[in-house]
Amino acid sequence: MSELRQIEKIAQIKQGRYTSPNELSERPTEHSKVPVWGANGILGYTQNATYEEAQPLVTCRGNGCGLVQWSGGRAHISNNAMAIVLPSQSQQSSKYLYYSLLNTDFTDVTTGSAQPQITMGHLNKKEIFWHSNPEERTAIAHILGTLDGKIELNRKTNETLEAMAKALFKSWFVDFDSVRAKAEGRSTGLPAEISDLFPDSFEDSELGEIPSGWRTGSLDEVALNPRETAKPGEMDSTDRYIGLEHMPRGSICLGESGEAEELESNKNRFREGDILYGKLRPYFKKTGYAQFDGVCSTDIVVTRKKGDSGTGFICCLLASDPFIDFTVAASTGTRMPRTSWGDMCEFPIAIPTPRLLKEFDIQFYSLIERIKMGCEYSVRLSSIRDALLPKLISGEIRIPDAQRMIEEVGV
Repeated sequence: MSELRQIEKIAQIKQGRYTSPNELSERPTEHSKVPVWGANGILGYTQNATYEEAQPLVTCRGNGCGLVQWSGGRAHISNNAMAIVLPSQSQQSSKYLYYSLLNTDFTDVTTGSAQPQITMGHLNKKEIFWHSNPEERTAIAHILGTLDGKIELNRKTNETLEAMAKALFKSWFVDFDSVRAKAEGRSTGLPAEISDLFPDSFEDSELGEIPSGWRTGSLDEVALNPRETAKPGEMDSTDRYIGLEHMPRGSICLGESGEAEELESNKNRFREGDILYGKLRPYFKKTGYAQFDGVCSTDIVVTRKKGDSGTGFICCLLASDPFIDFTVAASTGTRMPRTSWGDMCEFPIAIPTPRLLKEFDIQFYSLIERIKMGCEYSVRLSSIRDALLPKLISGEIRIPDAQRMIEEVGV
């Protein structure tokens, strides 16, 4: 049975602690392995954990006020979030608490306009759904956690596939591994028909040494910005919308989208196979491969290949650190820096032969199809989880019925 109870009757709220930027490392290191959780995810890594086990967190300061996160394990919680800690530490009950908090709207306990905040006193009095039976809490946490686990597994699989595509791009078009191997009389390790596409020598250019037979140029020689505008009256329920909020950082997978029917301003049209690049704060590394036709925010630059091939080359190029660094340096605006196609198109590149671009597309598409399938499956799982969560937490649906539902979809 589920009932509404104040958080202070269930758990103890603990404010996070400030961590100086000097104490953080950008990535995990030998001495700094503990993730530091802030208002919107992981800020960096530090030495000491404030919690040894996973905890549900509620963002208490800033525009993300009321965001619920799950720390997942040992963690340090920053002062922009609060941990909701059960007195007896059961991971299943803590995970259930996380899902109950996730089902809660914190608007009524959020104060302040310039700097929104949630105080500990207000959060303590907030009511959430709570199943008194620990076995029911465990079962609900297991059902929803199984779906989240599948989604996370898909994310990691896609991350590996993306890394393979980017590594191949770097080997072929940045490090010129195959050309160097042939120049030194070594095997390229590639099938003969692919190895034959690479020359066995270099020539000088304004970019330095490039493979013989290639030429120097800029991005606009292999890609274009179509500039197809979609006006509010032209968009309907069949149009899918991608905003910057739908684009993950550092991933080309674009599985999430919104509805375009209610949009009230002009947007950019894109086609399946276009490459979308977030021009607002380009250091957020938002580059994605469009998996469907749709419309997108005007803060996203639509990029399309010129000619018959080159999509994979363009996608990996726009996701590469040198390109992102170039657009960051060319951005205008201090608080909200933006790049533009006018800046992007001038990025200097070594342009491979058309046959090699076509072969890279073949390799790229074999990976992107698997990424696309993973994205679509994750979207489906997310929809099921989002439909089940409020009904399970409130007691509207019985646990056996929910278990049958996820079994029917093969989870």
